[in-house]
Amino acid sequence: MNRPLRVAIIGAGPAGIYAADALMKSDTATCGCGVSIDLFERMPAPFGLIRYGVAPDHPRIKGIVSALHKVLDKPQVRLLGNIDYGSDVTLDDLHSMYDAVIFSTGANADRPLNIPGIDLDGSYGAADFVSWYDGHPDVPREWPLDAESVAVLGVGNVALDVARVLAKTGDELLRTEIPANVYDGLKANKATDVHVFGRRGPAQAKFTPLELKELNHSPNIEVIVDPEDIDYDEASAVARRNSKIVDQVANIIQDYALRDPGESLNRIHLHFFENPVEVLGEDGRVAGLRTERTELDGTGNVRGTGRFNEWPVQAVYRAVGYLSQNIAKLPFDEQAGTIPNEAGRVTGDDGAHFTATYVTGWIKRGPVGLIGSTKGDANETVACLIEDFDAGRLPQPENTGEDAIIEFLDAKGHPYTTWDGWYKLDAYERGLGEDEGRERVKVVEREDMLRASHGA
Repeated sequence: MNRPLRVAIIGAGPAGIYAADALMKSDTATCGCGVSIDLFERMPAPFGLIRYGVAPDHPRIKGIVSALHKVLDKPQVRLLGNIDYGSDVTLDDLHSMYDAVIFSTGANADRPLNIPGIDLDGSYGAADFVSWYDGHPDVPREWPLDAESVAVLGVGNVALDVARVLAKTGDELLRTEIPANVYDGLKANKATDVHVFGRRGPAQAKFTPLELKELNHSPNIEVIVDPEDIDYDEASAVARRNSKIVDQVANIIQDYALRDPGESLNRIHLHFFENPVEVLGEDGRVAGLRTERTELDGTGNVRGTGRFNEWPVQAVYRAVGYLSQNIAKLPFDEQAGTIPNEAGRVTGDDGAHFTATYVTGWIKRGPVGLIGSTKGDANETVACLIEDFDAGRLPQPENTGEDAIIEFLDAKGHPYTTWDGWYKLDAYERGLGEDEGRERVKVVEREDMLRASHGA
């Protein structure tokens, strides 16, 4: 072939950008015909989870953007933002212009929790709250924060992010990139006690040590753990011996349990061995949470004790996992929230591979692991794509021109953003921040993002 291998990647978050990087490092790119990559993004701005899923007070994680920037700066990569797959462009459209298509759409919905009362007013999904405080343009601009006592269900890092943001003051978070509507909401937040519930013990918590320690960095937050929740069975002890991270998490939780309570403005209570069984309501609104006390069974799992506790909370946030959404024209496993695949090759009900169609990241394996974990996904998927290309299994697209997609979008009159547009939006947000003595202020409205990206 006397032209570059043309690949479309749907989703310009870390997973998609890592896939682009893997493609540019492949033998096809370095020794063969080269590669030409278009990254499609539903939002006007790139970076996906990092921009809209990471808490604003986590600058170290947002620092990953610097590495992703270097990939998007490469001449082989083109960003096309504000394009919604399924409506603005279809799979047939893409296959007519590209040799292969990779889906890296991630996961942005909340996994359901089927307990009585979960649909009461005042019961929320963590993903929706995260989208609000991260300034996502597709969620409401206001968030009800009138509950003084709040329950967060789950013992992962998202649960800690939600608890920490609820417990911090608005002024603490003003130094970050939060937009004005989020600051106004958090400044009016009435929460003083945030209760985080997990049905198993400290050795089974899915926190990372750094996230857990960060709870203690705010002068306005006191972390409280009941000493009775410090319990380990033989399997828990083995888990601590076999994993440095598990042992660190358990030690940090023990330290919280042993220290004397302070006099901080707000409190985060970490509860273990409390299994949420019902959200209690009054007049259609959350009025409490009922949990069943559990105990370890020797294997690291727990069983119910038949003893129940009721917690007088006025809001509940479920942080029990993210879920990917169905993608048009592709098979979908509703339970796992993934597109069925074999090492990244999309597979149908009969197990046969979809032609020239691949997945990577959370849509490939489910929403687990850290951001960097998607590098391995990308490498595996790209290796399969290159193998198929070398074996002649990728059909020739109808239109191989690099500007075919631009002509397609221009003909539809659809406004899209580019990598150059991101630089303009970035400069605009940094300018807003400079006026307030901050690094940046995030632009929320989609129309404002488009205007800034186009230099208006």
